[in-house]
Order: sequence, then C-alpha cells, then structure tokens
Amino acid sequence: MQNIVSISDLSKTYSSGHQALKSMSLDINRGEILALLGPNGAGKTTLISIICGIVNPSTGAVKVDGHDIVTEFRTTRSMIGLVPQELTLGAFDKVINTLRFSRGLFGKKADEGYLEQLLKKLSLWDKRNSEILALSGGMKRRVLIGKALAHEPKVLFLDEPTAGVDVELRKDMWTLVRDLRESGVTIILTTHYIEEAEEIADRVGVINNGELLLVDDKQNIMHMLGKKQMIIELKQTINEVPETLSAWALQLSSDGSQLTYTYDPYEQRTGITGLLDAVRDSGLSLQDVNTSQSSLEDIFVSLVKEKS
Repeated sequence: MQNIVSISDLSKTYSSGHQALKSMSLDINRGEILALLGPNGAGKTTLISIICGIVNPSTGAVKVDGHDIVTEFRTTRSMIGLVPQELTLGAFDKVINTLRFSRGLFGKKADEGYLEQLLKKLSLWDKRNSEILALSGGMKRRVLIGKALAHEPKVLFLDEPTAGVDVELRKDMWTLVRDLRESGVTIILTTHYIEEAEEIADRVGVINNGELLLVDDKQNIMHMLGKKQMIIELKQTINEVPETLSAWALQLSSDGSQLTYTYDPYEQRTGITGLLDAVRDSGLSLQDVNTSQSSLEDIFVSLVKEKS
C-alpha cells in the first residue's frame, strides 16, 4: 500500500534536555485510520506537532505525499488538517465564517458548495449562522473538524477527538471518522480510549517515553499478543497442580479452587480437549469452565509495562 506520510529517524530534544521523541520511524498508509496510543507525556502530541509544522524536529525527516515538511513547508501544510484537543474557536464567530476563513488561509478559492456539503456531513448546516458561543461542546468539536477540513486536506490529525464528550456523541464521531476515510482522507488519531482504537482503527501504534513500541494491523496485534485464558473452576480445593497436568503450565488460584490455562486461540491445536480429559483423569471434579480474551487494553498495558 502506498505511503502518504513517511517518518524517518525522527527525534526531538527540548532546550530543557527532555527527549520527547527517540529516533522514531513510521510509514502511514494512504487512506487508513491509524490510532496512536500512549500515556500522557509519551510523545504523541510532539509527533503530531512536528508533522504539522508547529514544532521543529531535532533530527530526522518527515515527508507528506513525497514532500519534505521543512523545505516544502507550504505544500505539506496545505495537505494537512489538524483538530487539536483544545476548543480553539472564536466565541463570537459564526460557524460558516469560521470555515470560510480557514479555507482562505490556505489560499483556496471560495467554494460555498463544498462548505455546505461539509457542514451537512457534520450535522452543522442548520447551525451555520450560529455564533460559536451558542453551541454545545460536541457541536464545537464538530466545528473544529470542519475547520480542519475546510481546505480539503489529504491527511487529518485528530488529537483526542472524543475527549470530554458523552458516549452517544463519541459513537457519532466514530461514524464520521469512518465516512471521512471512505472519502479518501487519511486519518491519524491519538486517544486514551482503548475502545476507540479497537472500534475504528485499521492499524494501532503504541508510543511510550518517546519510542514507538509497536505498530501493526489491529487484528495482527490481537493475534500476536492477544492471549485467551480458560478458567477451570473445581468442586474441591487443591494445594498444588497435579504432576499429570504439568504440560499445560496451569496457574492455581490463591484459594486453590481455580486452574487457569493460557493459550493462543489462533493455533489449530489449543490443547483444550486434552487438558479437560487430563483434569478428569487426575481425579479432579469440574464445577464450571469459562474463557476470556485479552483486549487491546490488556495488550497496551503489558507493552507499556514491559518497556518502562
């Protein structure tokens, strides 16, 4: 798949000595939704700020659709839309004028038809002549997205797009992001909501302490690192796992009433049938059997802990 953003050995060290990014390399595919996960201070905002031309890199290079962000700043900036986490809007500006002004900043010719279509897609058309201060928080966030899309960028960065909004609006925003991707816009979002990445992203990147720990297709990550556990509840308590069950590396609960078997659900032979037969042959009586699948959150937490 063709890259639209290419990041090579990018690093950023501030005057205080803090190294926000450490030799990061990443290719972002054209037309994908990439979610960047990481705790506060991980380097997500610094990365976005460099690509958008707000912060200068210390070393490395970034290209947007083949154009260098430093030597061809005007070209690359016109290809990018940025929706910041903060609601940076003029309180007394009208919605339609906010979009018109943003479009004009990038030297785009007036196109009322495009802005009308955009506002309708954002469910803001009936609010086009309203002042920003009269809008709800969710509507203001939609205006920010409209403002970022007014100049028809190829790449859209969303910094915590659903922070502080209710669950219903969050799901509406997910639908909007998918629609934007379908229209050809490449979307990179940062989020603290694991379910957000799990719901809408094509690929997921995990950033911590300025390093890119992992980036891959969401399903591949679940396949590689997602574990499944079978919890066997016993009718009786035991003090230790019988020697006949040692091949399955079972974990015994502290109260001696449960055995936990961790396995790869994608393997053709998981060993479950043999285990259950062996448990019965060992003289243990089963009370119940349950399974649980690792979520993207479990994977994220384990990766961050491992690299901390």
